[in-house]
Amino acid sequence: MKLAGQLRPIVAALAALAAAVSTARAGEANDYPTSARAEYVYGCMKANGESRQSIEQCSCSIDVVASIVPYERYVTAETALSMSQVRGNLGVQFRTSEQANAAVNDLRRAQAEAEVRCF
Repeated sequence: MKLAGQLRPIVAALAALAAAVSTARAGEANDYPTSARAEYVYGCMKANGESRQSIEQCSCSIDVVASIVPYERYVTAETALSMSQVRGNLGVQFRTSEQANAAVNDLRRAQAEAEVRCF
């Protein structure tokens, strides 16, 4: 009985720690704002057809991308892709930046994984 009483605080602390880790992981997996997810799905559907099947596939795709690429890295990649289309010196800076290219490559790898899993 005495041992059980001594273990209660330890068990309670472990349960609290497990809950905190679970909550943190859920937060990490869902760090993309709803608007970013919606924009991705909208663009994906425009490229893949506007059907119920494409909603499912595109929603799956952003979930896979979000599980692989942190949101901050996703924003970097999307910005680099958008700005690299700008003509002139500004566009060149984004097309030749190692950091931007690395982020874009990370996003493309995640999208390739999403293609395999979802389409």
